[in-house]
Amino acid sequence: MAISQSGNNAVPAPNKVAVASNYLDFATAGQANWSQQFLPDLIEEEAEAFGKRTISGFLAQVGAEESMTSDQVVWSEQGRLHLKYSGAIHSATNVIDGLPSTHAIRLGDTIVISCPTKNKTYKAYVSDQDTSSTSITVAPYTVSVLIGSSTGQGGLANDDVVDIFVYGSEFTKGTSGRGESISPQFKSFSNKPIILKDKYHVNGSDTSQIGWVEVTGEAGQSGYLWYLKAEGDTKSRFTDYLEMSMVEAVKKGTNGAAGAPTGSEGLFAAIEDRGILANGVSGSSAGDDLTEFDSILKELDKQGAIEENMLYLNRDTALAIDDMLAAQNSYGSGGTSFGVFSNSEDMALNLGFSGFRRGSYDFYKTDWKYLNDSMTRGAIAAANTSQIRGVFIPAGVSSVYDEQLGKNLKRPFLHTRYRASQADDRRMKSWITGSVGGNITSDLDAMEVHYLSERCLVVQGANNFVMLNW
Repeated sequence: MAISQSGNNAVPAPNKVAVASNYLDFATAGQANWSQQFLPDLIEEEAEAFGKRTISGFLAQVGAEESMTSDQVVWSEQGRLHLKYSGAIHSATNVIDGLPSTHAIRLGDTIVISCPTKNKTYKAYVSDQDTSSTSITVAPYTVSVLIGSSTGQGGLANDDVVDIFVYGSEFTKGTSGRGESISPQFKSFSNKPIILKDKYHVNGSDTSQIGWVEVTGEAGQSGYLWYLKAEGDTKSRFTDYLEMSMVEAVKKGTNGAAGAPTGSEGLFAAIEDRGILANGVSGSSAGDDLTEFDSILKELDKQGAIEENMLYLNRDTALAIDDMLAAQNSYGSGGTSFGVFSNSEDMALNLGFSGFRRGSYDFYKTDWKYLNDSMTRGAIAAANTSQIRGVFIPAGVSSVYDEQLGKNLKRPFLHTRYRASQADDRRMKSWITGSVGGNITSDLDAMEVHYLSERCLVVQGANNFVMLNW
């Protein structure tokens, strides 16, 4: 009996023919006992008690896969074109200090000074500045000094915190040019792949006990399976692990245990570190939900303002957004707007929304099985502050500088990198060892199917991603 090493061993056969691709393990503990004097009445069809059991597919919809040859992937992202700083006003000489030593405010700049605690905003000219200093001296246009409440004074107090940004410059006639230049700012990020492994084992004796079960496979195929049905489940589970690792992985921190490996940065960790966290969006009230949703849009405005976004949500959040949208138009019988939602009084009411537009943003909503499954993220209680209710994934591509290739490339915001070369492709490897099934590699009286992958996730422009926490 020849065994293919293609990695697709659990393929149902249309007829009851014992071939290498449809052998079912039916002699393990808890299954039928073939040593009984009389065989039981066997129901051939396998009951699909949990529907589609796999949870992978998320990254395939929102990202891409690319090969890599080194131990890490490094990419650079553009910095802000305009920068805002915070400092404190001191003394009556209009000195603002507490700025970072690397600030880019130069002599001759015109700036906006805003004090949030006093609700005051002024415009001023930078009259003195030391490039190595953390302070600047300004000359306000409309008041003589910023501190004090008398006539001609700005109404601020000593140590008031102010926000500053540059809006231009002003020079008098016949003066020299700029004394300093501003170098572009960029940030460099890196991630490393992790190696994932799994194995399926069946001993030689069990392979001779043929029992048939009619099944429907996870990929939609149907037919009869021999003992490798269990191997098919192992492969499906490993495929899920590949995606779950890219979503959940974290890098080992300074306080990590000594026995923990270095780890990798997954989707959730990248958003928590560099993205937008929307905490406490409860969804208990449609009106409150819309207000809180708009606050998220304001945060997106401060970032890249990417107009098309994918919403991957758990059940509670998906229903809350449906209710939020339905409540925006209460016209019609019983508060239902039949025309707006393509409903009618003669048909079943449909209040499920797959997409909507708010402000200048388009959102495409879908359920994420990983957040609902009771054996994965769905197992975390709704009241748990660590529950993740959903993520906003920007659609389209971003332009980044690839350190290895030395040029700018356009890639999806999310993509998986896997190790590969001309000698070895580690995207998804599978091979068979042992002495059973005609593939003899050792004296082990068993057949073992091995799985291996080495990969990491690249999250570009994480500042445009949103995570909804409970």
